[in-house]
Order: sequence, then structure tokens, then C-alpha cells
Amino acid sequence: MEQYQQAIAWWQTQTISTGADLDRVLDSFRVLFAYHSGRIENEEITYHDTRDIFENGRVSSFSGNPRALFEQQNQKLCYEFLKDKIAAREPLDVGLVKEVHRVLTGGTYDGRRFVENGERPGEFKKHDYVAGLHEVGSNAEEVDRDVSALLDELDGFGGQGDTLKAGAYFHARFEYIHPFADGNGRVGRTLLNYFLMIHGHPPLIIYDEDRHVYYDSLQRYDETEELDALHTFLTRQAAKTWEKTLARAK
Repeated sequence: MEQYQQAIAWWQTQTISTGADLDRVLDSFRVLFAYHSGRIENEEITYHDTRDIFENGRVSSFSGNPRALFEQQNQKLCYEFLKDKIAAREPLDVGLVKEVHRVLTGGTYDGRRFVENGERPGEFKKHDYVAGLHEVGSNAEEVDRDVSALLDELDGFGGQGDTLKAGAYFHARFEYIHPFADGNGRVGRTLLNYFLMIHGHPPLIIYDEDRHVYYDSLQRYDETEELDALHTFLTRQAAKTWEKTLARAK
């Protein structure tokens, strides 16, 4: 817990008023976040390819599924799309949620979703899809209402109280609603960090090697609406994310 508090204190000493400021503070973070967030659901993603995309805009000697490259290129495009908004602390709204999804999932929908079901990046799902052990997910016709209600709850937070607890609630509810036909995990983790940063809290990485604890924590919420497991997990991930940065700062 002490290291987590130190990470918050360090973050709040950083001057972030422009996208360039965010580039400086998140220099190595953005590559690691994109790698781990992508790999949680796609094991073909590699750190080497992700770093090449972020630093050089290309990869070399790639022979895998092109979807892995699309997903990581989209992670870079999404960061570029969001960084000035984060610096300006623009609030989350339905339009921004949809645009993040459009950028993150462009070119990645499979034929069944795109052709047969008419699903599109940047649009809420048109059909019902279930997720997780307990088959959660709002009905397609209820998604707009449920996401809007969730964002209204976040507006009521106003930055007062435990920011990470509010972020944990937002992430758990977003994944429970499951508003899109695909890409809900990547979008949810990106929006979690967006919410944290516009409220003066450092972003965090959910590490691929910790995915099972992550899924168990989300499942606990699905079963009981209990947030303690997810909140504790995210606290530890935040401390882990900034451990090396704090060591260098000292």
C-alpha cells in the first residue's frame, strides 16, 4: 500500500497540461500498457512487435496473424487520439466511448460479426453476446441506456473520494454491460486509465501474467457486486506499474 501511495504522490508532482507532457511521463508506459492489454486476449501479440509499432511505425520479420498487428497499431492510434483529451481532462461521454471502440477495433472484426451480424467498430452491439462464466451482458436494446446511466454515475463522483475505487466500479460495470460485439476488454482497460488520469490518478497496467486474478476479480463482481477483490487487485497492479519509475526517482 505504501508504494501505491508513493505512486500517486509522484504522479501528482508531474506537470501534465499538453499531450507532449503526457508523452514524456508515459514514455515507456504506453508501450507496456498496449502490449499487456492486447496480450490478455490475443497471445500472438509480442512486446517486440508492439514496441516497433510505437517507435518505428512498422514491424520486421512478422509471420503471424495480421489481426495482432492491427490491434497494436490501433492501440497506438488510440493513445494519440486520447492524449490531448486526457491533458485537458475532458469528461467521458457516450460519444467518446464509441470513438475509443472505433479506433481500437478498426479492421479487427471477424466475418461473422461484420458480415452476418452487421456489427461495426464504434457502434454498440446489435445482437446479444454473453461473456464470462455467468453469461453477463446487457441486452442489445438496453446498452445505450445502461452505458449512459453508468457515465451519469461517474459524473456524480466528481473526483471526491477514492478514485481507484470509483475506477474499479466503472470497469466492473462496463465489462458487465459488455456493450460491444467485440473488444470490450481492450476498450474497458483503456477507459479505466482515461478515467483515472482525468482525476489526477496514475494509469495502471493489468499485466498479462496476472490475468487469472483479474478475471477472478471481475467474476466476483458478476456474482456478488462486491468490489473489494477488484479494488485490491488494481491497487497492486498500480504499485507494480510504477515500481521501477519510483526506484529511479529515488
